[in-house]
Amino acid sequence: MVNLVIDIGNTFSKMALFNNRELKDIQVTDSLSVEAIHSFSHSYAIKNAIISSVKEQSSVYEEYLKSRCNFIRFTTTISSRIDNQYKTPQTLGLDRFAAIIGSEALFPESNCLAIDAGTCITYDFLDDKRKYSGGIISPGLKMRLKSMHAFTERLPLVELDEDFEASYGKNTQESLLAGVLKGSVHEMYGFINDYFTKWPDLKVLICGGDANFFVRQLKNSIFARIINPEPNLVLIGLNEVIHQHNE
Repeated sequence: MVNLVIDIGNTFSKMALFNNRELKDIQVTDSLSVEAIHSFSHSYAIKNAIISSVKEQSSVYEEYLKSRCNFIRFTTTISSRIDNQYKTPQTLGLDRFAAIIGSEALFPESNCLAIDAGTCITYDFLDDKRKYSGGIISPGLKMRLKSMHAFTERLPLVELDEDFEASYGKNTQESLLAGVLKGSVHEMYGFINDYFTKWPDLKVLICGGDANFFVRQLKNSIFARIINPEPNLVLIGLNEVIHQHNE
């Protein structure tokens, strides 16, 4: 059974093909279109398809996929193994919910913290009873740099440089980078520590465009053994939704 899953983000979109639960192919694009979907998947006999989108404009893709296969509309109220206790599920990001479902698929009956380091950095905790109560949304790295420029008169707009290693800056540009990079790492370390203190068997899964930066920073910390880089976490979650929907 071949499934096509699409994750439409703020900056990039990912398309992936799964044979049952095995990831067979993946493509990242900054210009998703019906033509791009067709080019990526036309040589496969697609059985099911699903989309997670942080944007509203996905109906044209839905119509195309409905003409080819069984299309599953993904919502945060869809039937799944997750006990979703979020008070406003209609406002919960589909990518956040998919990451939670993916975490449970990879680590069943475990206490999991799913971190998506993208445009925003999100932290979502799922307990070992599959109960999801909520999470944390924080500005992403580029958003922090842009906001300091936008909301001040004299601070420059600095390009993100994830290789900047200094603990402090010797000029304004470096000081901004140090504040964003070191500040976000300390923030993530603090959030992980909060959960780890309560759940010592915690599994931390990290995905998103800036995931590699954070994984590098955390690999030498006391949390190294519980850090699990999973760049395709949202895609895995979407594929799992298909399986649970068809059970």
